[in-house]
Parts: sequence; structure tokens; C-alpha cells
Amino acid sequence: MRGSWFLKRRPEQRFRLLAASAVKSVRINLLLCCCIALVLIVLATTVSTLLVFSDLPPSLPRSHASGKGYSIVMNTWKRYDLLKQSIAHYSSCPRLESVHIVWSEPDPPSDDLLKFLHHAIRSKSKDGQRVKLKIDINKEDSLNNRFKEIKDLETDAVFSIDDDVIFPCSSVEFAFDVWQSAPDTMVGFVPRAHWVDSSESGGVKFKYGGWWSVWWTGTYSMVLSKAAFFHKKYFSVYTNEMPASIREYVTHNRNCEDIAMSFLVANATDAPPIWVQGKIFEIGSTGISSLGGHSVRRTECVNRFTAVYGRMPLVSTSVKAVDSRNIWFW
Repeated sequence: MRGSWFLKRRPEQRFRLLAASAVKSVRINLLLCCCIALVLIVLATTVSTLLVFSDLPPSLPRSHASGKGYSIVMNTWKRYDLLKQSIAHYSSCPRLESVHIVWSEPDPPSDDLLKFLHHAIRSKSKDGQRVKLKIDINKEDSLNNRFKEIKDLETDAVFSIDDDVIFPCSSVEFAFDVWQSAPDTMVGFVPRAHWVDSSESGGVKFKYGGWWSVWWTGTYSMVLSKAAFFHKKYFSVYTNEMPASIREYVTHNRNCEDIAMSFLVANATDAPPIWVQGKIFEIGSTGISSLGGHSVRRTECVNRFTAVYGRMPLVSTSVKAVDSRNIWFW
């Protein structure tokens, strides 16, 4: 009798086990579907964010990419080994058309240096390209020299770069592609931020935020001209239209010409810059940013320029351009 009851119970137990297994499987599938849907929503939001750019105000005509390549404008100061290394590297970038070296030293470049640079340009150029090299010699030693108007500049796109930072050509070419989608905007590799200083009273004051501020908040409002694309027209605006008091401040304090350019472009476009993700190789060990009190001086610049413009033109954003062809997750 007991054996008969046990045999009847076995099919029922099996049915319950199968039912529990089926429910568990359905729950797992639902969870996977929810995860996939969430990922698709995030990706769609990211793509739509990357594709939206602010319209320009009527006062500044929209620029159009010329279809040509780009020119490098490189700032240097008595670091000849770094200059040689940088020129030799960037000369092989596919769409580079010309290199302009901003020379502000009291003595002109030596014949040996010129010979090396011209040889590097010729030997590193690929696919029959002819990259032009020009040394723009300035009589005055001023950081404003890096933004002087260049009369014979043949490309609309300018890649402003310091002599002590190197990016792979693939990263530079991708940043150029991004710039072509928004040629009135600054597109660069080194983001910085600003925010309202709540500790100050008696008027609105701002603070300058370095890389760690960008990393912590996920937002930025500037890309530094030590590695950034912008339109060549901004050279003329910087030299001839930007308030002279800003250029005088930069010359006197030997700092903040990059912040001045960020203010200029933001004031003209009412739009944020675009940060491009890229691997940076810093081949130099010294510079203005390594000096004590650097952040304090940069904060002073932000507030001084805000006062000159009569408003805060910088626009914060969290958009980052990423070349997804080279990474699994982005």
C-alpha cells in the first residue's frame, strides 16, 4: 500500500520540479531582456547626445569644413630635443598638410636644427604627401604668439599642440573627423572645468578645475589649446577683436592664453567644446602647470576674463567623443 502511494507521488514531484525550473528559466530570460533593453537605451541616449550641437548666434556665420587636411601650429621654447621628437612623429600623420612652429626665442633657430626638421618632414611623410614646414619667428616673447594670425595658412583646421605632448596619429585623425562635424567648436584632448565658488560672498565668483575635477564630476567647459583643433578664423579674432586687456594680462602674467582662447570661442558660439578621448604621452617634465600656485593663478584668470566679457561664456557639458572602433566598451 505504501509502495503504491509512493509511485503515485513520483510523477507529481517531477511535474513540480519541471514547473519550478521553467519559472526560473523565464525569470532569467526576463532579467536578460531587461539588461539588454537598458544597454540599448543608454547607447541610444549617448549617440543622440553626441550628435546634438548648439546653433551659432546670428552674429557669427557658421563655418564649413573645406575638405582639406589640417595644419599643426606648435608652440616651443628652448626644448630642441622635444621639438625634434614631436615633429618627427606628427610628420607621418596622413592628412597633415603643414607645420608652423611658433618661435619666440631671442635667437633664431640654428642651421643644424632647421636641417634636422626639414629632413624629418621629408623622411616621415607618407604616400607622396608633401608637408610644408614654416618657422614663424616673433620678436616679442609672449604666450599670445601661439594665436597670432598666420596669413599663409592654407587649411581651415588648425591643430594647436605643445612640443612636449604626443598623441598617436590615429587619435589626431579621429579628432579631426570630430572637428569637421562642428568646425566652429574647439575639439581637444585635455578637458578642464569651472564652477561657481560658493565660499565667496559679494558677487558671483568662479573657480578653475583641473583634471581631477573633470574626473570627479564628469563635466568640463574647456579643452586646452595644448592639444586642440579649432578654426583658423579664431587667430584673427584673438589678435584683432578680443579685448586688448586680456592679451596684456596674458603677456604680463605668462599664463592663461589657453583659457583666453576657450573664452573667445565660447563667447562666439554659446556652445561647449568637445572632449575627444585619446592616449597622451607627455615627453617633457617641466612647464607652467608644474609651478606652485598654478590653480590659484588660473582661477584669477577665469574671474578676470569673466569681468572683461561681462558674463561667464563657458558652457559645461558631459559629452565625450570616443572612437569605438578600437575599444570593446564605450
